[in-house]
Amino acid sequence: MKETLSPTAPAIPPTPPETGELHTPGVRELFLGFLGLGFSSFGGALPLARRTIVEQRRWLSSAEFTDLLGLCQFLPGGNVINLSVAIGMRFQGWRGALAALLGLIAGPSLVVVGLGVLYERTQNDPHVRHLFVGLAAAAAGLLIAMAAKIVLPLRHDPAAAFIAVLGFIAIALLRTPLLPTMLVLTPVGIAVAARAARRAGGGQ
Repeated sequence: MKETLSPTAPAIPPTPPETGELHTPGVRELFLGFLGLGFSSFGGALPLARRTIVEQRRWLSSAEFTDLLGLCQFLPGGNVINLSVAIGMRFQGWRGALAALLGLIAGPSLVVVGLGVLYERTQNDPHVRHLFVGLAAAAAGLLIAMAAKIVLPLRHDPAAAFIAVLGFIAIALLRTPLLPTMLVLTPVGIAVAARAARRAGGGQ
């Protein structure tokens, strides 16, 4: 006897898509998050900062991270230090800024002191020199990977991509100092963004 499927058989419900909602961290989570970032970052925390903040912990969207990083690069001081303070301040005020900063620098500071003592005793060893050459290459690769992830969203914004190219040419090729480059390109970027916002508002 031939079996037929019942038209009333319940269908398997599809797997719900990921919502992609952002998460607001507390003071303790900011400290632990940046503590882990500081311990796991080799060759600078910036290459892994985007993965941790945007992809893993979902504190910021990709666009928000890029905008905040651009602001931090314009300010004096280390980019990652500025980024930790800005993110902590955004979510939990001065307590969050202090927690994020301490979390970022506490672990690496202890590690650097220990490695400094060790390097002082082994710096003439050729194996140690080869080790540092390999670490430098790996750090360069991480930086290039992060730069590619930041640049990819700009393919939908030709004006912003053009400003980014101008910045690359000025700093990497023409060897123009960072401060004059930022003083020129920042007002241009603000004007372009404001014009795009007005166009978007007028089209709605």
